[in-house]
Amino acid sequence: MLLTPEYIFKNVEAITPEFLRAQGITALVLDVDNTLTGDGSQQLDASVAAWLDAMRAAGVSLTIVSNNTAKRVRPFAARIGLAFVPLACKPLPIGLMAARRRLGVAKRQMAMVGDQIYADRLAAGLYGIRCLYVLPRTPRDKSRGVRLKRKFEPPFIRKYYEKGGKLYE
Repeated sequence: MLLTPEYIFKNVEAITPEFLRAQGITALVLDVDNTLTGDGSQQLDASVAAWLDAMRAAGVSLTIVSNNTAKRVRPFAARIGLAFVPLACKPLPIGLMAARRRLGVAKRQMAMVGDQIYADRLAAGLYGIRCLYVLPRTPRDKSRGVRLKRKFEPPFIRKYYEKGGKLYE
């Protein structure tokens, strides 16, 4: 189903180059808030910085696609050395299309990494790419809209586990 995750990871650091190679994924499109960093934070955990370095060393292409404004995303992306697509309009696949052109990969080689079913998973599904769903880094979202959407996510996560899915740690 379009909203049921294909994979669930404890956090972004649980995604390994070996997993990506086995799936034929050579490029990742990354969400920012509650995926790479806490909601609204400009700080990057050392573990995420090390993960980004490991992905680069493995030859994985990376870019950020965020629904946030350039004012929010630009300083964060600059600090970690990644290109970005702001105001991506997820769940519409507009930002993913721009990212794929920039990355120069086929859809089958690309995956979306994000923490929201109704933004990241849905955008990936509508665009026809895989989503590596990660559990949110922080327990409470600042946006009321995101908090509302989170209330409707559990049935899709439950369905993932009912189908035999596992939590990648």
